[in-house]
Amino acid sequence: MIGISIAESNEWEETLKYLNKKHDECLNSPYGEYFQVKYNDKDLLIYRCYVRKVASAACTQYMIDKFNLEKIIVIGTCAGVDHKFKQHDIIIPNKAVQYDCTVRETEPLIKEKFNVDIDLSSLNFEFNTGILGTADKPLVMWNDYLILKDNDITVVDTEAAGIAYVCKMNNVKILIIKGISDFPTNENESTKELSHEEQYNIFIKNIPIIMNKIFNDYLTKIV
Repeated sequence: MIGISIAESNEWEETLKYLNKKHDECLNSPYGEYFQVKYNDKDLLIYRCYVRKVASAACTQYMIDKFNLEKIIVIGTCAGVDHKFKQHDIIIPNKAVQYDCTVRETEPLIKEKFNVDIDLSSLNFEFNTGILGTADKPLVMWNDYLILKDNDITVVDTEAAGIAYVCKMNNVKILIIKGISDFPTNENESTKELSHEEQYNIFIKNIPIIMNKIFNDYLTKIV
């Protein structure tokens, strides 16, 4: 069975809406709602794993053990770093890295042991790719953005690289499909609070667009 992993609450609401599911039709795990569905004649387990690395990693292990998943596809939104892309662009990364596992002042930002290479050879259509970075905090501060840019990160989120790491440990296939919802802005041009609020509002506005795009244009080709 293939698992479809979704973290953020608004992303989950859009998934339920797209697949005509109500909350009372879902089952519950210790980590959130889930349900099974036929999609393109494939059996899918669609579940919410919550945001941040601890919850999403724990949920991933739970779902692998309970349902013997052979593959997990992580879908949702992300923040952009590489400005050759724009809002609503979909990225299927070829590498997922955790960038909050080192001491920035004395070590490289990214260590090989926390990286997961993702095999995309089965995809037979054109797509955008790059490196996805994950940390336990959203990308909001401009200084964080500059550091990530200097390290050739393409997009960032708060869960996918942790999920990929658990999949790697379990020999479960992993694929990540993320849509760029927002880019950080330089908070020095206004205030940190206003900059963060503006970015968050853009993020919320773009969630329905991205989730529908992933379902309509990507999952139908992959599943």
